[in-house]
Amino acid sequence: MASALKNLSTYDDSNIPSAEPFTFGIVVSEWNTHITHALYEGCFATLTNHGAKAENIRTVQVPGSFELPAAAKMLAASKRFDAIICLGCVIKGETRHDEYINQAVATGLTGLSIASGIPFIFGLLTANYEQQAKDRAGGRHGNKGVEAAVTAIRMAALRKELSQPSKSIGFQ
Repeated sequence: MASALKNLSTYDDSNIPSAEPFTFGIVVSEWNTHITHALYEGCFATLTNHGAKAENIRTVQVPGSFELPAAAKMLAASKRFDAIICLGCVIKGETRHDEYINQAVATGLTGLSIASGIPFIFGLLTANYEQQAKDRAGGRHGNKGVEAAVTAIRMAALRKELSQPSKSIGFQ
């Protein structure tokens, strides 16, 4: 559903597991800082509001969105994180650079998730213009950082659940 039709910060609190047992990595792009820091604030607050301990959240910054997958892989190499959230903002310009950056980040994070089994969360705003990005970074359409944090919590919990031995119902 398009974020113009659904607020990115609205979710059912009752189906979000506790974030208390999990560790999270957050990678934030410095490009469009006024947008990405708003995404980060929403993300961090959501994680801690759901029980994540601040000391279990590691944040690193990278120059631009293109560097999100590389830094996320570096964080994952430590094997300390249950989910890694990548936050950035690419605003369409006069060239097609935005398409290449957005595709590279999406492909990179998808590949990392599949190869490692760790959830890498796509928190990249792909806006047509600056106001559209602001509207999705705490403005009238909510905050994609909140959505990314909720996704990370749910995926970390799913990963933990699926790593537990399944319960037998009497036959093997």
